[in-house]
Parts: sequence; C-alpha cells; structure tokens
Amino acid sequence: MSKKEEKKHDELVNVEHALTSTEVFIEKYQKQIIYGVGAVILVVLVALSFRNFYLEPREVSAENEMYKSQAYFAKDSFKVALEGHGSESIGFKEIVSDYGITASGKLAAAYAGICYYKLGQYDNAIKYLSQFDGGDTYFATSVIGLTGDCYVEMGETSKAISYFEKAADKKNTVLSPVYLKKAGLVYESLNQPEKAEKEYTNIKENYPKSQEAADIDKYLARVQK
Repeated sequence: MSKKEEKKHDELVNVEHALTSTEVFIEKYQKQIIYGVGAVILVVLVALSFRNFYLEPREVSAENEMYKSQAYFAKDSFKVALEGHGSESIGFKEIVSDYGITASGKLAAAYAGICYYKLGQYDNAIKYLSQFDGGDTYFATSVIGLTGDCYVEMGETSKAISYFEKAADKKNTVLSPVYLKKAGLVYESLNQPEKAEKEYTNIKENYPKSQEAADIDKYLARVQK
C-alpha cells in the first residue's frame, strides 16, 4: 500500500472512530438530549406566544392610549395628559402602570416625567424620567438633561451637574452645548470658576457653530477674571 493510500485509510479509520464515538454518546445520553432539545423548543414556543398573543396586542392598546394623551400634552394640558380625562384618556401615569413592559409604556414614563416637571413636582418627575432609556437618541438626551433641571430646582446642584454632563457626553451637536452651558452656570453659582471655564471652553472648541458658542466669550471672560 502506498503512503498516499495509507493516509487515506488512516483518515477513514479516524472518521469511523469519531462517528462510532458520537453514536455511543448519543445512545448513552439519549434521554438527556431529548429532554434538552424539548426544553429549548418549549422556551422558544413560550417566547413566541408571549410576543404574539400578549405583548403585541398590549403594544397596540398602549399606542392608542398614547395618542390620546399626547394630544392633551401638545395643548399644554399637562395635568390631563398625566392623569387622564374620564373615558376619553387614561393618561400617561396609568399607561406606565398598565403597559410599562411595552415600548409605548416606557415612552409614557418620559412623558409623565415631563408633565410632572411642568407641574413643579420635581421628585415625581425624576421618578418617571429615570424609568426611560432611549439610548443615544435626541429625546433620550433631553430626558437626561431635564433630570438635571429637576435637581437644580430642588437645590441639589451636584446631582444636577452630573446629569448635565451625562447629557453633554452624548455628543449631540445641538444639545451637548446646551447642557455644557447649564453645567457651567451651576459651577458659577457654586463659586467654582475654573470648572465653569472648562465647560465653556468645551463649547468654544468643540461646538463653535452652536447657538451657545455665539456669546461664549462673554462667559469665559466672566470666569477668567
């Protein structure tokens, strides 16, 4: 037998050995494998059923309620948008309670927080704003910044600055300079001009075309005295 033929023969022997080992393993653990596969299939079926027969219908219901509450919100009827109006609308607060697991329910939490802020109830505003997580979107950045505004109103300046800086870190060309400036103003109120200067310099160097940059030299001059 040539070396080439020997090599092929050895390869076939190895394959046969591997197949035999696999067969033995399957035969030995047949019940466990069947139970394992069955469990995976069951989990998949439960997940699909939950999505199709529970989550999606509730998402539709939540969207319908959101539309009604957003109409009041657009009219600056914040109390009605928040608490509802009889049979016409259940309000953002109830949407969060009933549909919190849905995307609309989570969005309703942000709207509820905004309503509470407009009504001057800053503790409740923070409670609901903190329930919303929209990633790096424009709206999500605004929610983070508004949380900072709530802490300013409550006199908790350190927390306010942390939220302003967190919002600014989203690197949004429109919103980041807004919150950098707010952070700078809070630092000024705390008599910390060096830190305020850092925030204003960030605007000047990284957001030169922003509205906040238009008169930022005035703020820099004030803290550089």
